[in-house]
Amino acid sequence: MRRAFSDTLVRLAGENDRIMFLTGDLGFQVFDDFRRLYGSRYVNVGVAEAQLMCASAGLAMEGWRPIAYSIASFATARPYEQIRISIGYPGLPVVIVGAGGGYTYANSGVTHQAPDDLGLMALIPGMTVVAPGCPDELCQLMPQLFTLAGPAYLRIGRFGEIDYRTDASAIIGRLRLLRDGEQIALIATGDIAPVVLDAADRLSHDGIMPLVYQCHTLKPLDENQLNELAKRVRAFVVVEEHLPVGGLFAAIAQWRAGRRSAPDLVRLGPSDAFMLGNPDRDELRRRIHCDAESIRAICRQVWTGEKA
Repeated sequence: MRRAFSDTLVRLAGENDRIMFLTGDLGFQVFDDFRRLYGSRYVNVGVAEAQLMCASAGLAMEGWRPIAYSIASFATARPYEQIRISIGYPGLPVVIVGAGGGYTYANSGVTHQAPDDLGLMALIPGMTVVAPGCPDELCQLMPQLFTLAGPAYLRIGRFGEIDYRTDASAIIGRLRLLRDGEQIALIATGDIAPVVLDAADRLSHDGIMPLVYQCHTLKPLDENQLNELAKRVRAFVVVEEHLPVGGLFAAIAQWRAGRRSAPDLVRLGPSDAFMLGNPDRDELRRRIHCDAESIRAICRQVWTGEKA
């Protein structure tokens, strides 16, 4: 996904000479083409995330379309006050990019993990929050961010994510149907989506055919589609690499609380705890029941009416 981001960035910068790319001393070699073609629009502020956000805000005030790039934990939590006051408060059109959100950097420990990035950004009024699930989806969504009048946060993965193809286009603010089905709606966000599709493939061997949706836009949440989906299924199973507070589950639970009747709601994801040690990502996903086999097992329980 990071390569797709870099390639899309180069293309968009060729179409819009107001796009600038700012990095917090990260992304070497990944952005060599951008530096070669648009060197004057490439700025490395160094290991200074607060300055990264303030400089981006200043550029936006002068008519530029800045992209502020860093590892997700460094791009969100570390400069949070600067994002909130310098970018969010005046509603400036800055695209903040968090590379390796969730547990992409699982084995680097708590300092590099970002299981709270979506929630932190969603708390800022006027902030659009987007987490594509594959390179193709990123390529579709990224240009749309530059049509927004206000700030946006884009969580991207690392390398090696598998593309999934579907007839439904990826549109900011819309749930994306990846697979049709019945009774259960599996809803994912971010690059856990391919794992959810793997689980759906396994469930088909059990005669269980859930709908699969990718909620690439956490904010604004597609409440209209959720309202329609609630008429078709009896349970939502939400899968997320995010803490229980502030993520996709929390957003859907808030929507659900405003309805007189709604499908059952089941969550698969990390608990309200730090992930200690240095597990690799696959091991961590098994631990938090976000691997394909765990998703399959929970969906079988929900399908048969057992308590998940």
